[in-house]
Amino acid sequence: MNGIEAQPVPPVLCIHGLTAGYDAQPVLRDVNLQVAIGEWCVVLGPNGSGKSTLLYAAAGLLPPRSGRIELSGVPLDDRAAAKRTLGYGCAPERLPGLLTGLQCLQVYAAAKGLMEIDRGVLELAEALALSGQLERYVDTYSLGMRQKLAVLLALIGSPRLIVLDEAFNGLDPASAAILKHHLRRLVDEQRAAVLLATHALEIAERYADRVVLLLEGRVRQEWDGAQLAAGKPLEELLAAAAGAP
Repeated sequence: MNGIEAQPVPPVLCIHGLTAGYDAQPVLRDVNLQVAIGEWCVVLGPNGSGKSTLLYAAAGLLPPRSGRIELSGVPLDDRAAAKRTLGYGCAPERLPGLLTGLQCLQVYAAAKGLMEIDRGVLELAEALALSGQLERYVDTYSLGMRQKLAVLLALIGSPRLIVLDEAFNGLDPASAAILKHHLRRLVDEQRAAVLLATHALEIAERYADRVVLLLEGRVRQEWDGAQLAAGKPLEELLAAAAGAP
C-alpha cells in the first residue's frame, strides 16, 4: 500500500434537483438521477411523463430552470467537456435531409475533433446493412434507415454517455438485435453508459441494469439490477409503483 487512497469515480451522469420545461410550464420537477459507467439505465413512463424532456436536458438541449447536471463530474454547461463525454441520438425526423448519410457521419466526426469516422461506427453500419446506403441523401431514407443513422451518429467519438430516445422504433428485428447487443457490449466492457427512454418493457427486462419510472415529471420509483433480477415481473413492479400515493 502506498498510503494514497483512490479517488471515487464520479457518475458519468449526475442530475440533481432538476426542474425543466417549455415556456411557462415545467415538465420535470425536482428530478434526481445518477448513471455510472457500465450501466444501462432505462427510463419508462406513459406519454407526457417527461421522458424526452429528461433526455433533452441530459443532452444539453434544454437548459434547466433549476438544479444541476454533471457529466463525469463536470457541469454540463462546459460544452467542450460535454462534447467529449456525450453521444445523443437525435429524433430521425431531425436529421438533415439534404446531406448524405456519409456526410452526416463526417460532420459529426469533425465536430468531435476527429480526423475520420470511427472504425467501430463504420463496422456497425456494415452490420446494420446501412453501409451501401451512405451515399444516398437522408431525405430518401426510410424511418428505419434514419433510426440507424441517428444511433451511429450518437456513437461517434466513443462517448462515455449514450443518450437514446426510442432508438429501436422502425428497426427490423435483426437490426434491433444487433444494436441491442452492441450497446450491451459497450456497457459490459465499461466503455460507456446508456440512458434510454422507451415504452418497450422487453428491453428493460432483458438489457437494463437500472429502471426508472417517470410519472408526471417526477421520478416515482427506481429498481437496480438486483431488484430487477429478484423474480417479480417488471409489469407488476410498474403497476404497483404507479398506484402508490
